[in-house]
Amino acid sequence: MIKNRGRDLLGKVIVSEETGRKFGVVGDINFVSESGELLNIVLVETTKHSNDLNLEKDDNNRLLIPFSSVKSVGDFVIVSEKEIV
Repeated sequence: MIKNRGRDLLGKVIVSEETGRKFGVVGDINFVSESGELLNIVLVETTKHSNDLNLEKDDNNRLLIPFSSVKSVGDFVIVSEKEIV
């Protein structure tokens, strides 16, 4: 099994598992430094689709996708849209 490092996710396009719509690009990852628990993906280059969703925002007004909604990582980061909203 190949393990992905957090920095390997940066710059990958985020795509909905259900619809194939793009949400944007991974700009950063929020995590708990003590435990390494991944919390959120910070979106950059957001799309109209991601802006229409009621996503949580960080202190810099950037959209966040909960890491728990990530289903797979490859050329794209596939997320479950049902688990986001």
